[in-house]
Amino acid sequence: SYYLSSTNFMKKSYTIFFCSLLTVLVGCSGLRNNPLRETLKTPKGIIHQVIQNPEEYEVQIIYSQIKRAANGKVSFIDFKYNVDANQYFYPASTVKFPIAVMALEKLDAIPNTSVNSTFSIGDEATQWKVSEEVSKLFAVSDNEASNHLFEFIGFDDLNNGMKNKGLSPFRITHRLSTPNSGSRGIQPITLYKDDGTVMKFPSTQTKAFVPLKLKGIQKGKGYLDGEEIIQKPFDFSSKNYYPLETLHNTLKRIVFPEAFEEKERFKLSEKSREFILFSMQNLPRNAGYDPKEYFDGYCKFFMFGDTKEPIPDYIKIYNKVGEAYGTLTDCAYIVDSKNNIEFLVSATILVNKDKIFNDGIYEYDSIGFPFLAELGRQLYQKSKQ
Repeated sequence: SYYLSSTNFMKKSYTIFFCSLLTVLVGCSGLRNNPLRETLKTPKGIIHQVIQNPEEYEVQIIYSQIKRAANGKVSFIDFKYNVDANQYFYPASTVKFPIAVMALEKLDAIPNTSVNSTFSIGDEATQWKVSEEVSKLFAVSDNEASNHLFEFIGFDDLNNGMKNKGLSPFRITHRLSTPNSGSRGIQPITLYKDDGTVMKFPSTQTKAFVPLKLKGIQKGKGYLDGEEIIQKPFDFSSKNYYPLETLHNTLKRIVFPEAFEEKERFKLSEKSREFILFSMQNLPRNAGYDPKEYFDGYCKFFMFGDTKEPIPDYIKIYNKVGEAYGTLTDCAYIVDSKNNIEFLVSATILVNKDKIFNDGIYEYDSIGFPFLAELGRQLYQKSKQ
């Protein structure tokens, strides 16, 4: 389940060959000193409990060390555990990350607009400010804000845009927590530009999606439908699909666009990219939310997901989480300016002991949050330079 890969275009076979000849090479040192492997070998506690039964918890993890050359060039060394794009997990709110990014990319392509531009949907009179919707989407994972931005970008531009940047497999087929979640229609949009002019986008209709055929696409032994438990596996084949490596590589492109070829980058202005990064690390209390209800770790599962204590000011977590159907996922760039620490980590875990889906009975607090929090803390300690 463990292997080492690098995005600096070195082939895996090339690295292994030279490791056999010269053990002081960086790649070989990575093979011998694998921080993720060492973390998962923890002899007791929540990590040990979960890793003793990885199939039940459907754990996947990617941990990336960040290497900065003297000329400033950035590369990564990726350590992976059980990562498999063909093993399905429900991505939940992690899909809001590319929705926000692609909405801003669309906006940046239109003259006389900015993150402060507003738009309305269909016949509604309400105008939504792009910056506020992005802020809510990251600070507290607001579903309504995400759905507004999704309507602005649409199925085809979102799915095709990600694919064109090499971010695949990836597929968004539905909105989140709204009565029209599965509608294939995108409503007309009115964009109110910064110079006072108005731009209209017509409604669109996307074709039906082919059901997914992946490992684990049928989960559990039953699911709640209304007040009745249906005694057969829950079918995720028509749900959103955002594998862990695609999610992780989306984050890399936002934090370190210079590490990728031009065609692989998001076409964002530097102001828009900086705004996304600011919104990703911004805590609910700094975004105007009640800190008692929306504590610092509310959407920061790594390191702080199992505590309501404040996050120190010198630690910034640029991330997007997902939580639904017993699946917890987080994808984060973690920076400690005080101790010179930085790393990327993405992970997903399923906690559904009774194997019944949609019943709201999941072990988030007893297993899910403690696992991701402790995983983040352990990798943080191993990332100290």
